[in-house]
Amino acid sequence: MRAALSLARRGLGRVAPNPAVGCILVRADLGTSTFGRIVGAGWTQPGGRPHAETEAIAQAGALAKGAHAYVTLEPCNHHGETGPCTEALIAAGVVAVTAAVEDPDPRVSGTGLERLKEAGLNVRAGLLADEASLLNAGFFTAARHGRPWVTMKTATTMDGAIASRNGKSQWITGPEARARGHLLRAENDVILTGIGTVREDDPELTCRLPGMQGRSPVRVVVDPRLEIDIAAKLFDTLETAPLWLLASEGADPKRAALLKGAGATIIDLPPVTGGRISPDMILSALAGRGITRVMLEAGSALTASFMDASLIDEIAWFRAPMAMGGDGMPAIAPMAVNAPENAPKFRHLSTIDLDGDVLERYLRLGNED
Repeated sequence: MRAALSLARRGLGRVAPNPAVGCILVRADLGTSTFGRIVGAGWTQPGGRPHAETEAIAQAGALAKGAHAYVTLEPCNHHGETGPCTEALIAAGVVAVTAAVEDPDPRVSGTGLERLKEAGLNVRAGLLADEASLLNAGFFTAARHGRPWVTMKTATTMDGAIASRNGKSQWITGPEARARGHLLRAENDVILTGIGTVREDDPELTCRLPGMQGRSPVRVVVDPRLEIDIAAKLFDTLETAPLWLLASEGADPKRAALLKGAGATIIDLPPVTGGRISPDMILSALAGRGITRVMLEAGSALTASFMDASLIDEIAWFRAPMAMGGDGMPAIAPMAVNAPENAPKFRHLSTIDLDGDVLERYLRLGNED
């Protein structure tokens, strides 16, 4: 199952709105190891199909008959653009299926496992369920709550500054940490930032790891008044990744036409007080376009608005061993928290050393379902 989860991860950022699934087919009667021989392996392909199970069956061919399938998500049991994976497993002669976790999609939701049992297969579920649920947190959050999973990514000093008092931020973390940040980009459907960050840093927001340039997600900029400069690097890299601009309804139509002509997609949203666009509205718009995983890579104000709305599900915090003091620019703007018990709370998930820097991962408490 761990091998299947590793395969599933290859689909992150490439399969939305579908889940990223991995499948391993094992024949216990072949090979010399304790578990037998792996005869087929597959993962969900870009665009969401073919599915992992059919990929593994195709690779195994006739050896799929009599195999045990380890799959990271309950096999689908409904007709869409392709037939049900349950029927493909049955037709291939698979004799047992172990699923890591049930599918929350109401079209499946336990019926896939029941169909396999009815066909006489040995079926069980729950193996490495927590790992599988976290891997597909975007798909699960979309199915259960109608919005994408949001990961806040930031790189700061030990005392939480994202830049010096005069706005300089390049570079707080070293090359290994920055490379890991690019990998995180590739595992998300969207990178979300604000117009302030675009003005200050002029970022590309692409994945620039060797061999992974094609894994760059959609770049989304919250730009209520369409103030983005057409000379920004985001426009220079449109061949690498699309650019969506979230604008307030009623923004200058001439600016909108100019930016559309330059290759951007304009998404009009209702503004709230002060001309801002609410985090709820942002996520609703992205969910409506099939987005399940968002990496928030933004300045302190936009980050604070998501944190204050309890819409940050995960934090990927890169921390460098340096300090800038109280006049450094904070990662999160003031939120008017009046007591510790009212502050958003997270639990520590992992810490990774990155050549002196560290990457700390956190999950929001109460959000594990």
